Amino acid sequence: MELNERKLQILQAIVADFIYSAEPVGSRTISKKYDMGLSPATIRNEMSDLEEMGYLTHPHTSAGRVPSDKAYRLYVDKLMGSSELAEDRKALIEAQLQQDAAELDDTIEKAARILSDMTNLVSFAITPSGRDDTLKYINLLPVDERTIVLMIVSDDGQISNTAVKLSCGYTEENLQLMSKVMTHNFKGKSVNDILTMNIIDSLKTDLSAMEGLTGDVVPSFLQTLEKMLDVDLYMDGYTNILSMPEYSDVSKAKSFLDTLKAKEHFTEVLVNRDNGLIITIGDENSELKDCSLITADYRVNGKLVGKLGVIGPTRMKYAEIASVIQYITDNLSKTFEITGDMTDDREHQ
Repeated sequence: MELNERKLQILQAIVADFIYSAEPVGSRTISKKYDMGLSPATIRNEMSDLEEMGYLTHPHTSAGRVPSDKAYRLYVDKLMGSSELAEDRKALIEAQLQQDAAELDDTIEKAARILSDMTNLVSFAITPSGRDDTLKYINLLPVDERTIVLMIVSDDGQISNTAVKLSCGYTEENLQLMSKVMTHNFKGKSVNDILTMNIIDSLKTDLSAMEGLTGDVVPSFLQTLEKMLDVDLYMDGYTNILSMPEYSDVSKAKSFLDTLKAKEHFTEVLVNRDNGLIITIGDENSELKDCSLITADYRVNGKLVGKLGVIGPTRMKYAEIASVIQYITDNLSKTFEITGDMTDDREHQ
């Protein structure tokens, strides 16, 4: 059976109508709402063919049809077209991302919150392992007589702060000298490379006069670098699913939330997704068979930093949501450049 132009036109109308109404779509609805020049009887016959071809399903309690995963896949790939964000929404995204931009983690978490607010779905953002991150500079900042803060800044704007308890006293001149020596030794090197070095030997010659300070700082330095290897997952908008008819059943909503709360596994799923704007639907998502996932990667100076996206029912406004995700990820690099400028200022203070 051929999926001709008329069938495609009817299928497109059914998918679009169901996405917005969440109600099974009948032939009379299509005939009244869409000017196709076709009678309800003709549309009904075509819908029967589409059901036979696997693009529609027929709920027992309704005379209408609903799209299958196969229909959504075809819709996303060929039928939905693009959606342009309104200028006021673009301005809102830019303003919120740049407001109080300080550390990369904070900005990413904020991006997930913006995405959740704009899509009314569960949103997420992940940062990949910092194994290949290269260090930009290291700073040691005084707190009190026996406490300092170790600040590590990577080239992509990631800032890691660690409080270090000292076994000996220090002077600000000592901290400044050690900051300069560590920056000189490790600037431009990746986290992975530094962790394979003999840190003590590399600093021993330059810092022999500060043996006690070095002995306290280096273990914290290594622990902080190891933490940078971890992948962080930020999520927002859990309560949004409660307003969706797909999750009106409490047990189904609980099952959905339990899946997301298994963060280690969900993070692994996200990390293994392809780069670019990726939409996976229903059965394409393994354990998340009743859901759709939309993700896009974000970059800084061309380097992959992480992924941002949403998860929700297969009935979602794909074109609109994809445009929001794409606009946020496109603007994250601009925000990181601003953050990078701020860290440059700190470096020269």
